[in-house]
Amino acid sequence: MAEQGPALHKFGMSTLVKRRARLISVPRPALIALAVVRARLRASEFGMTALAIGVGVSSGLCVVVMTTIANTAHVRIFGIPFDVHLSAAQRIAPLVAFGALMLGGLVLGALDIWLARRNARPAVDPVEANALRGGRMSLRQSILVAAQTVISNGAGASVGLEAGYAQIGAGVASYLGVRSRLRRQDLRMLVGCGAGGAIAAAFGAPLTGAFYAFELIIGAYSLANAIPVFAATLAASLTTQAIVGAPYDITAPAVAPLTFPDFGALIGLGLVAAAVGVGAMRIAALIERAFRWAIPWRLVRPVVGGAMIGSMALYTPQVLGAGHGALGLDFYWPMTVAELAILIVLKLFACLVSLASGFRGGMFFASLFVGSLLGKLYAIGVDFLAPSMGLETTACILVGMGALSAAIVGGPLTMTFLVLESTGNLGVAGGALAASIATTLAVRATFGYSFTTWRLHLRGETIRGGQDVGWLRDLTVGRMMVRSPPMFLADHTVRAFREAYPIGSANVVVAIGDDGRYRGLIHVAEAYAQLLENGDDGGPIAALAGLPATALHPDDNVRKALDVFGASQADTLAVIARGTEQVLGTLGEAYAARRYAQETNLAMRGVLGGG
Repeated sequence: MAEQGPALHKFGMSTLVKRRARLISVPRPALIALAVVRARLRASEFGMTALAIGVGVSSGLCVVVMTTIANTAHVRIFGIPFDVHLSAAQRIAPLVAFGALMLGGLVLGALDIWLARRNARPAVDPVEANALRGGRMSLRQSILVAAQTVISNGAGASVGLEAGYAQIGAGVASYLGVRSRLRRQDLRMLVGCGAGGAIAAAFGAPLTGAFYAFELIIGAYSLANAIPVFAATLAASLTTQAIVGAPYDITAPAVAPLTFPDFGALIGLGLVAAAVGVGAMRIAALIERAFRWAIPWRLVRPVVGGAMIGSMALYTPQVLGAGHGALGLDFYWPMTVAELAILIVLKLFACLVSLASGFRGGMFFASLFVGSLLGKLYAIGVDFLAPSMGLETTACILVGMGALSAAIVGGPLTMTFLVLESTGNLGVAGGALAASIATTLAVRATFGYSFTTWRLHLRGETIRGGQDVGWLRDLTVGRMMVRSPPMFLADHTVRAFREAYPIGSANVVVAIGDDGRYRGLIHVAEAYAQLLENGDDGGPIAALAGLPATALHPDDNVRKALDVFGASQADTLAVIARGTEQVLGTLGEAYAARRYAQETNLAMRGVLGGG
């Protein structure tokens, strides 16, 4: 009870009283019914599928709301017809282009300062949530990110809404899953349903959304996850189609069957896309550092970024927004090599400036748009070098879309199914798959990250996808160690040690100095193996203490602990505080290995569909 006093004081008695009052006000039958529903959701495949369908519908509705707000902002601010996308406008008035982007940047800068003063934590995206947090996300932060994305896209920044779609879809899913007290693996799967459902709703492509969830959010495909994820993406797509239609629907003309040489050429396009994607991701970090160095004021940074994007919009409005309208316009429009090269550079630079300066959004559709331009440029080059080959420009455009998106966003199967659902042509989808595989292999070999995981890497994370590694970080030495281990002063004698610790009383004793610092480990059997004659005290026990420079720390994870055990060839190690070297406990190798094996088994059962 003595330990509870400070905690109760810190928590606040009034808060406890309020919570108890709320619990008392709920009828007991309602609490029992809620517990039964939660148990059935966790235990029943039908229950999880029903919950996934609800998440899919919610994601579809969120996509409808965000799209409607952004499109209305484009119509009202830029004066374009409602059925014309911003990037497809013929021209934008200079005052409007600069004013909208700079004012939107000012709003985002002020919001950023407000959040900094409140010491708000950075929002957790679906990939980070599933990789490190077991699927737990803040719904409030997700709503805020979605609002920032709508403001950015509505003001004309060169970003897409799809990142906001996925964020709010996953946030709603995480909220419902936490409220339903789902197990860790079920919650991660539901977050994948929310994000994948949002992408499916955005493109009107259920298979694309499902594999977006598998490849990028969940990090694995299994039969146990397949039914809920497919149900969620189908429900999300149908919801959006029934209300407003898919915001980013892609249509393409028919393409002739591909030949074997065509596949070789398209694989070459995939390698070119990999080079462009890696270059864009590396330049992104440079631009972000340049903005922070040149413009230290958070309020001004997005305003300057808006002015830069506005100046590019005077050359062509195609740099504004996600680029959906421009993609449909340029698909059939003849363009020269110079026009294509300039537009590729401008669009990529506008996207990177938008994100680096403080606008929020995604590069999913922007990478599709730039990839289509890259494919058209590649087709012109192939036709110039090998005119007899007859490689279709449409095939290059579609494959370029998938390949560059696979390089920047990740997910080769996701992009392949997007091409398939856009064209209905299995031959072109096969070419997109071959190019996307080549792209992914090249990016992994030379860079190793997608744009999402690269931005997390710049923040200090090391994850490369949605695979669950959070359990490994949570299983720390501090959680596994034995607290208050037997200790003995290192400057006392061997005889005094024998008197304090008879044989059988302990296996290993921690030697400490007068200041409490760690001095090594003493094996009791070794202390008794030393022969002591009458009157001989054996000298300081410190002479028998081993591993004085080897110890664990409470924040080390189990993987690092096992590496230290292997390097030191010790059965037991001391756990000490960083800096002070005060002894906190001990940890045995056998127990650490057993806990690691147990958690690995649980994680694999979750991936493969076990209980």
